[in-house]
Amino acid sequence: MMRRALRLTAVMAGVALAAAACGSSGNNEAPESNASPTSTPTGTAGGAALPDLKGQTVEVAAVWTGDEQKNFLKVVKPFEEQTGATIKYTSTGDQIASVLTPRVKGGSPPDVAFLPQPGLMKQFVESKALKPVSNEVSSAVDANYSPVWKDLGTVDGKLYGVWFKASNKSTVWYNVHSFEDAGVQPPKTWDEFIDTAKTLSAAGQQAVSIGGADGWTLTDWFENVYLSQAGPQMYDKLTAHEIKWTDDSVKKALETLAQLWGNPELLAGGTTGALQTDFPTSVTKVFSDPPQAAMVYEGDFVAGVITSSTKAKLGTDAKFFPFPMVGDKPAVVGGGDVAVAFKDNPGAMALLQYLATPQAAEIWVKAGGFTSPNKNVSLDAYPDEISRQIAKALIDAGDSFRFDMSDQAPSAFGGTKGAGMWKDLADFLRNPKDVQGAMNALEADASQAYGN
Repeated sequence: MMRRALRLTAVMAGVALAAAACGSSGNNEAPESNASPTSTPTGTAGGAALPDLKGQTVEVAAVWTGDEQKNFLKVVKPFEEQTGATIKYTSTGDQIASVLTPRVKGGSPPDVAFLPQPGLMKQFVESKALKPVSNEVSSAVDANYSPVWKDLGTVDGKLYGVWFKASNKSTVWYNVHSFEDAGVQPPKTWDEFIDTAKTLSAAGQQAVSIGGADGWTLTDWFENVYLSQAGPQMYDKLTAHEIKWTDDSVKKALETLAQLWGNPELLAGGTTGALQTDFPTSVTKVFSDPPQAAMVYEGDFVAGVITSSTKAKLGTDAKFFPFPMVGDKPAVVGGGDVAVAFKDNPGAMALLQYLATPQAAEIWVKAGGFTSPNKNVSLDAYPDEISRQIAKALIDAGDSFRFDMSDQAPSAFGGTKGAGMWKDLADFLRNPKDVQGAMNALEADASQAYGN
């Protein structure tokens, strides 16, 4: 499911208000499971020593439906068999924030939920709706995840979440035959990327397809350039608006983007075409017959569009390379789903502990369409070379991985159509020479959204 989090930001603002009604009084918390806190270990599902939860029901809420829901139920089956617990799965569809908010307010949240945004997790924490994880869960996270993923699950020094599912949003997909016809190879650096685009253009092939009609694609372009060029620490500061969007690092990133965005001959349909093309069409342009462009940047979910909407075959007609390095080392922007506990009971904590194991993740990995941030998941578990490469790039990024910036920002700035980052970067794509104007607009909108 692509860019699922963007459909949540419109309702996130209501989470804090509704959840605060729950957090303001200790009497609104839902009744806990009757499992004994002193239950003795009974099984080792996924290698984790788990308690006896016979007769207990653990409710789990997530956005997944269809095949994703079926695959998740396969993941938790060993947990049920080893502990005796029953998993009750509730699908919220894409509107998870608006579904969970009234349940939290009414004192009847699920035991565990998977949230697709760290910002949403933080809001639930701040309203005292979430429970810190147990020592066993924390130990499992330490053993199986890079520090960056633990940091993403931590609020005010306490660990609240286990990141179970991830997406790699630093992949550039290309038409293999277009590259072969032009005699070019996948570039590794930004300078090579621009040279490759110029060579393709000279060979009569428009180089890059951009889905500028969907403003979120433009935020992803900026985030990848900025992270690679300015580095993770500056990325964190800009994400938190601890530095202004008029900072020299932002200017440098926009000037770098302008090397591509300011050259209409390299864009499918020129500037006007880029601004009028939505994300799915930006993909199909590259893999149509004949192709209307040679490359398209977006996350690993591009593969799903290729498979469902074109005749191109992954690994043969369509391949990807990592987003070109602007700085001196690769960096990866991504997203994911974090498992959190709304109830502090043995069933909820045992499930989080199990989900932190590589064995649990590998069940879904083998089924396909799933990338795990767990560093101990074997790459051999992935069903094809494309998915192995995507996962390897995500894991190899280590502490250079950062979560999507716009998904961490207030929705008014990072997730609203026709406003904030979406509008300001679209305006910059329209006029890439006005770097200062873009910086001023971004800073004005950020200051208003962040309240500072």
